[in-house]
Amino acid sequence: MSVGAKRISDISAELAEAARRLLDLALKAGAKEAEVFGLEGRSVDVDLRRDQIELASESFSRGIGLRAVVNGAVGFSSTSDLSRLEVVALAAVRSARARGSDPSWVGLPGKMAISRSEGVNDPTIGEIRPEDSLDLAMDLLQGCSGVKGAEPVAGGAAFGMGTDYIINSNGVELSETGTYMHGSLEAIAHGADVVTGSEFSNSRTFKRDLQAVGRAAAEMAVSSLSGEKAESGTFEVLLKPIAFTELLEYTFIPSISADNVQKGRSHLADKLGEAIAAGHLDIVDDGLMPGGMGTSSFDGEGVATRRNSVVEEGILRGFLYDSYTAGKANRASTGNAARGGYSDVPRVGIRNLLIQSPQAFDLLGDTSKGILVNGFIGAHTANPISGDFSVEAKNAFYVRDGTISRPIKSAMVAGNMFQILKEIEVGTDPRAIGPVVTPTVRARMKVVSS
Repeated sequence: MSVGAKRISDISAELAEAARRLLDLALKAGAKEAEVFGLEGRSVDVDLRRDQIELASESFSRGIGLRAVVNGAVGFSSTSDLSRLEVVALAAVRSARARGSDPSWVGLPGKMAISRSEGVNDPTIGEIRPEDSLDLAMDLLQGCSGVKGAEPVAGGAAFGMGTDYIINSNGVELSETGTYMHGSLEAIAHGADVVTGSEFSNSRTFKRDLQAVGRAAAEMAVSSLSGEKAESGTFEVLLKPIAFTELLEYTFIPSISADNVQKGRSHLADKLGEAIAAGHLDIVDDGLMPGGMGTSSFDGEGVATRRNSVVEEGILRGFLYDSYTAGKANRASTGNAARGGYSDVPRVGIRNLLIQSPQAFDLLGDTSKGILVNGFIGAHTANPISGDFSVEAKNAFYVRDGTISRPIKSAMVAGNMFQILKEIEVGTDPRAIGPVVTPTVRARMKVVSS
């Protein structure tokens, strides 16, 4: 085991002790309920600039955050300095008193049965040293160099191990350690024009597949050379997993958050039990999917994660809740409280969102005339309430008679996500794009030459 991994192990007891002490300090300061979230981790990162290592680093992080509840009002404070626990406790309690009572607050979660997550902690990743990561990052460059006409632009590799702690005044006390690795590369190709291509890989377990990532990025760049303007019209559009995920992130995913539903910011707010998608489509959020990027035994509040049906055979079956939004709805949390770190309060978020259908097809081979899109530029401009979008296609190609044909230099793709879900056809190539697992999908959309 590396020195870095030993340091993580050694400080776990210290952080747990600090969390318990902070909980006691908050209650003594006047909190009626209190919750402490602690996080510690180690990461190794390598940044690439063109064909050189630009930076290699190893870093350690540790911090603690407190939610204190006074008369139904929640205050928050955090620190990375464990000698300042009294200051943190007083700050959180004072913040709660200043906010005033929230009639929607029901309470922090209590103890419950927790299922063990699988495939989220690989000791191999925890033992990686900076010198090991240099060799793995070089695999990205080697993969790219094997493709004639392409050059690396930027990329890198990252490896991390972290431990979460949750302790609250209702008897919850949980910890879990997880790992991740990530590799990415952007490549450029020069011809009559200049184009780029990119690819990435992420995993909770160690995988020596980074040469394939570099090669795929280079091949995407080279294959996109000599593109032509798109024809304007309505086409069968095949959205590869990255492209579809980019649209989901800014349209459908916000609409299933109970927070947005309760604030009237969701297109689906009044459609529970109604058909909102094609009858063959299932959408599930699974917090316990083995090896998922969003997999954990418990969420950011200590609630057991689980498999939640969002859409079943096209029918909207439910939304995603944390404890606060669940309390407002007089129901149980779905285990979807997410945190960005120890200095963030919980919010509703997905775990592993799965796009599935028993009617899956070879969409490329089944398309006689259409357009295939690998990614988008400007997906963040989509309207999260209406679902409308008009975005620039990236690394797009014509499809003719079941094969990828000429590259497209520039095109805008426009449509509405909620209409697409009603017409969607699902492919047989599911891929994890962060916490979203989706295959290629197909629907009719407007394409405009740009």
